Amino acid sequence: MKFIAAYIINPLMIIIPVLLAVAFLTLLERKILGYMQVRKGPNVVGPYGLLQPIADGVKLFIKEPIHPVMSSPILFNAAPIMALAIALLMWAPVPLPLSLTELNMSMLFILAFSSLSVYAIMGAGWSSNSKYALIGALRAIAQTISYEVSLGLVLLGFVLFVGGFSLNSFLLAQKEISLFWFTWPLCIMWIVSTIAETNRTPFDLVEGESELVSGFNVEYASGPFALFFLAEYANIILMNTISVVLFFGSEGNFMYSDMTTWSLMLKACILTSLFLWVRATLPRYRYDQLMHLTWKKFLPFALIFVLVALGVLIMTATVPPMII
Repeated sequence: MKFIAAYIINPLMIIIPVLLAVAFLTLLERKILGYMQVRKGPNVVGPYGLLQPIADGVKLFIKEPIHPVMSSPILFNAAPIMALAIALLMWAPVPLPLSLTELNMSMLFILAFSSLSVYAIMGAGWSSNSKYALIGALRAIAQTISYEVSLGLVLLGFVLFVGGFSLNSFLLAQKEISLFWFTWPLCIMWIVSTIAETNRTPFDLVEGESELVSGFNVEYASGPFALFFLAEYANIILMNTISVVLFFGSEGNFMYSDMTTWSLMLKACILTSLFLWVRATLPRYRYDQLMHLTWKKFLPFALIFVLVALGVLIMTATVPPMII
């Protein structure tokens, strides 16, 4: 029974809520975009359109999967499974309120698995044997790697202040006041980088319809396409949850209480709504503007932040012990 609880029931307690949240996030996005564009959005399937995500999922998974004749079938089918598996594995160390696995290097774990997602994208683009898919995959990888540099440096600066890579360390450091009030420029930079990391508007160059026709997943349909879709939206929710833990922590002495969990979830929902608002408001960046922003603006600023953090710790001679 312990084996069943540890390796089957506990992971399902994370996977099922995440997939349900992804399903209804798509509905929320379509509703918000509809009202911002002065139209209704989904309102036919079920009361107020609440069953629309279920109808979309059933439609996608019962359609016949189409495979290009010249594709590499093993990698073509493995890429979407790998993308979704990585997206779900990154939820393991997130404390809501207790994590699936206790990791002292939980932020390093999340960054490492986030970097692994580029292999799923590259596999999908290359195995499709299509020039559109390959160019879309190359652009996706370049964009992801570029913004991961800024994310990693910003995180390194906060790790020096907090004294550990664990997400719980960030919650403990914000018992009295959130880090946002001292580091709001870095918070803005982090959120912009997460938008680019998750390929959302205005940084959705990976899916530029005018030049790439949906990018690396152009040859995918039905179930495999749905797996990529689920992975993308699961990453959006995860990145917003991590942003809340880093900048808008518990602010109280109830780190593992239900109040903290609901507070973090509410803040993550607000931040996710901001992602949707940005999509409805801003036009798409050009690719050169996208790269200029990360390498010429974000990278120098993040390096300065790391140097300042090191300088403060050296001057005060109170370097916190790293949790290993």
